[in-house]
This record gives sequence, C-alpha cells and structure tokens, in this order.
Amino acid sequence: MLKEFKEFITGGNVIEFAVAVIMATAIGQVVTGFVNDIVMPIVGQFTGGTDFSQLKYILTEASGSEEAGNLVTENAIRWGSWVNTIINLLIVGLVMFMIIKAYNKMKKPAEDAPAGPSQEDLLGEIRDLLKK
Repeated sequence: MLKEFKEFITGGNVIEFAVAVIMATAIGQVVTGFVNDIVMPIVGQFTGGTDFSQLKYILTEASGSEEAGNLVTENAIRWGSWVNTIINLLIVGLVMFMIIKAYNKMKKPAEDAPAGPSQEDLLGEIRDLLKK
C-alpha cells in the first residue's frame, strides 16, 4: 500500500496538478493586485474619484461603544468590493484565454494518419477473395 501511494504521489499527473495549483494561486494574486492597484484607481478616476472597494449599502449603522461593551458592528452590502471581484474574474478569464490560445498555437498539429483503403477497395478485396 505504501508503494502504491508513493507511485501515486510521484506520478506525473499529481505533480503537474500541484504545479498548476501553485501557478494559478500566483497568477490570481498578480491579477488581484493589478485590478486593485491599477485598474480600479483608473476606473475610479473616470467616475469622479470613487474608490469602488469602499462602496457599500449600509443595512444597519454601527452603534454603541467597545468600552461600554455594547458595540454593534455595521451591517452592509459591500457591492464595490464585489465589482472589484467581477473585474478580477474578467481579467483572469482573459489571461487564461490568452494562455490557452498561445498553447494551442504552439502545439504541433497532429500528423494525419495515413489514409487506409477506401470502403470500395475493401469490398473489392472481399469480392476477389470470395471468387477464389
């Protein structure tokens, strides 16, 4: 059982999958940084200096104080952060599309298999064998 586990772990598919997960995490962090630090400030500039990550619809205001022990935190729908996440998703999708497109261009086209005899040729051979 230990031998089978070792073969499984050292097999190509598991290692390739692990590398893919690590690379996806790194790409995700880069794209998130790109969206939050570059794209959204530009979008905010065109929308009058708005910081989308801070946009929210407040359902319940914060009240009380921490010292008194009756602090009620704010309850809000943070839709601006969600807009950032959607833009992040679109950029990740675009990056993945470009990577797959480049990968498909680099792949060698499959060699055309040599065409076998046609159906007519095979039927002709069967006919000739049956005549004999």
